[in-house]
Parts: sequence; C-alpha cells; structure tokens
Amino acid sequence: MYEVDFVEFPAESAAASGRFFERAFGWAVTPYGPDYADVAASGVTFGFQADPAERPRAPLVTIRTDDLSAARTAVEAAGGVVTVEPFSFPGGRRFHFREPGGSELALWCPE
Repeated sequence: MYEVDFVEFPAESAAASGRFFERAFGWAVTPYGPDYADVAASGVTFGFQADPAERPRAPLVTIRTDDLSAARTAVEAAGGVVTVEPFSFPGGRRFHFREPGGSELALWCPE
C-alpha cells in the first residue's frame, strides 16, 4: 500500500503556522517542541518544520507504506536515489528520495 497522507512545509515559525490553520479552518494542531507542529486537515496531515537544520527547501510530499524496506527497494529499482537515510521520529520511520525528474519526496512507515 502506498498513500500520500502527509506534506511537510518549511516554516519560519511552526507555532504560528499551527495557530493560523487552527484559527482559519478549525484543524487540530499537535506541537512537537518549539520547531515542529502537525496540523490534521481533511485526510492529509501538514507538518511545519521551523528548525533550520531540518527544514525542507520546498514542500515535502510524504507517502505512507507498510514496509519501508520494500519501498526503498522499489524506489531504487525505479531509478530513485535515497537522499536521507532512514531515521526514526515520533510515530515512525522515514527516508527521503529524489525521483528521476528531480523532485524530493519521502516514504514513511508507522512503528
């Protein structure tokens, strides 16, 4: 199973981004420290990353899978290149990859 369910955005302030979406649309916000917040939208969660060392350059579309190892094999077999090795975060593990057209995406698996 592969399903887009998360998009991570660069943010100057994760808290400000979270407050905006909560006030504007009534979406639930889950802060993960001072530099990160999740906003639960309709079927997709938005993440806002304010840590300069972790902040993506552009919105990062994240694909959910049940098997991170098999997903990596599929990405590499199709010509994708892993740009960030698998790492753990609250709720799961993920890695980033660049597809042959140049866009960076991520794959994640809940733990």
